[in-house]
Amino acid sequence: MVQPSQPAEVNNLYYQTTYQTLSYGSSYDVPYTYAAYGSSETKSQKTDNTVPFKTPSNEMTPVTIDLVKKQLKDRLDSMKELHKANRQQYEKHQQSREDSTKAIERLEGSSGGIGEQYKFLQEMRGYVQDLLECFSEKVPLINELESAMHQLYKQRASRLVQRRQDDIKDESSEFSSHSNKALMAPNLESFGRDRVIYQEQVKRRTAEREARRTRRRQAREQTGKMADHLEGLSSDDEETSTDITNFNMERDRILKESSKVFEDVLESFYSIDCIKSQFEAWRSKYFASYKDAYIGLCLPKLFNPLIRLQLLIWTPLEGKCRDFETMLWFESLLFYGCEEQEQVKDDADISLLPTIVERVVLPKLTVISENIWDPFSTTQTSRMVEVVQKLVDGYPSVVNAENKNTQMLLKALLLRMRRTLDDDVFMPLYPKNVLENKNSGPYLFFQRQFWSSVKVIHFKILSFPVLYFQLLGNFLQWYGILSNKTLQELSIDGLLNRYILMAFQNSEYGEDSIKKAQSVIACFPKQWFTNLKGDKTISQLENFCRYLVHLADTIYRNSIGCSDVEKRNAREHIKQIIKLLASIRALDHAVTVANDHNVKELKILIEGK
Repeated sequence: MVQPSQPAEVNNLYYQTTYQTLSYGSSYDVPYTYAAYGSSETKSQKTDNTVPFKTPSNEMTPVTIDLVKKQLKDRLDSMKELHKANRQQYEKHQQSREDSTKAIERLEGSSGGIGEQYKFLQEMRGYVQDLLECFSEKVPLINELESAMHQLYKQRASRLVQRRQDDIKDESSEFSSHSNKALMAPNLESFGRDRVIYQEQVKRRTAEREARRTRRRQAREQTGKMADHLEGLSSDDEETSTDITNFNMERDRILKESSKVFEDVLESFYSIDCIKSQFEAWRSKYFASYKDAYIGLCLPKLFNPLIRLQLLIWTPLEGKCRDFETMLWFESLLFYGCEEQEQVKDDADISLLPTIVERVVLPKLTVISENIWDPFSTTQTSRMVEVVQKLVDGYPSVVNAENKNTQMLLKALLLRMRRTLDDDVFMPLYPKNVLENKNSGPYLFFQRQFWSSVKVIHFKILSFPVLYFQLLGNFLQWYGILSNKTLQELSIDGLLNRYILMAFQNSEYGEDSIKKAQSVIACFPKQWFTNLKGDKTISQLENFCRYLVHLADTIYRNSIGCSDVEKRNAREHIKQIIKLLASIRALDHAVTVANDHNVKELKILIEGK
């Protein structure tokens, strides 16, 4: 029981700190007790484990109403401050909540586009994987079909070239004064058991050759071109009906097989339009990721097998061959990446078609040049020059001297022309008395071989006849594509000096030789002689110039003792030779001929060239 002390005055109140009698906490083993302050008996029970407690001082602050008010007011002010701080914190949290809600709404709104982009890219990823798996299975089939088609055309071209070579060998053996049985029938056994078979083959080839010539002669007669024709001008590329039938059957078989390549594939995986639309959608929707994935660099390789399948029978050497720029694949890809929006710098899609031309068209032309093109054929050469010149003019960014595929194409062209010089050109040599009979077989064979090396085709430019020649003319059609050094090496060193000059020296000195010389000079590009300085022509033509000087001297010597008419003709021939020399800027030789033969009209002849 707590017994407070009895104060004398009500106002004198103190906080009680002790208790009398039994300690309140004694039953709980509290180490100290409470007792009434000021009592006479202060009892405290201490045990051994008690802690001494110092009795507070009797001088305590008295509790007054003002003090309570002050403490309550201080407490109220403190609570107001706390409330104000809590209010500010609450408002801050409210604002943060509103900002977070707006951020969530904003992110939720923007995340919808990202989600769509992610979904689209995942779909494109699956589509591309399926597309590549499809191509990994179909590309080997396309390669086989392309190789089979190239082999078919190569066999036909090789067959025609081999037939021409056999005909030349047969005629050379037939008209050679030094022919013997061993030459006519090589690789015979000692008993001659193969001789009959060999002679039968020669007779068969001769009959076929003469039949083809007869048909070409009849065709010229019907068209009225017999007067301008010279032996050796026409290309002997006629095929037998059996060869044509076999060729068409094999080609149709390859085309039929090509139509089955994608028969088990959905259109979206082999149609160029469908594939293009997939990547166009990617480009238009998410151009940043499209560019980061380098799709512009991958598309040419992706379209490569599909375009090669469409170019399977594309052979520009044939007259009915379509221009590749009119094909479906070209028209489909022509405006790819050319939207109305502003073009992006370094956009790889702009060069899509030039890159395809570089990686598809140029390699195919290389194969055609190496295995199918016949430099003896004027028509084939003109068409080949036309398509290559078109590529040079239309695609200068890829078809140039620095491009690897262009270098391979030019290399193939040069190798094919050099192979023709080594294997196909043959110039027979006969005594002049053998060539006096212009209806004899040796004379016709000689003329045929000469004009096959310098073929003449007449056409009109500016109302006067221009001569355009082949094989020499075919080589020089490449002017502007091949370098002058290369062309001069092929046409002058390889053909003129090696073969044609030998034929000139074996020909009759006179009008016929002048006509042939005019044909040769007409082949040369005028630009070769435009910028020459001095009175000398290009060094490779020096032998040809010396022949013309010798021709003028021979004509003059042959005219000595002849009639005045023949002398005037000889003088006119010499003037023609001077004009020929002046036309190739061999002014030193022209002056020599004019001085040797007392030609006064030198200036007129040079200016009138």
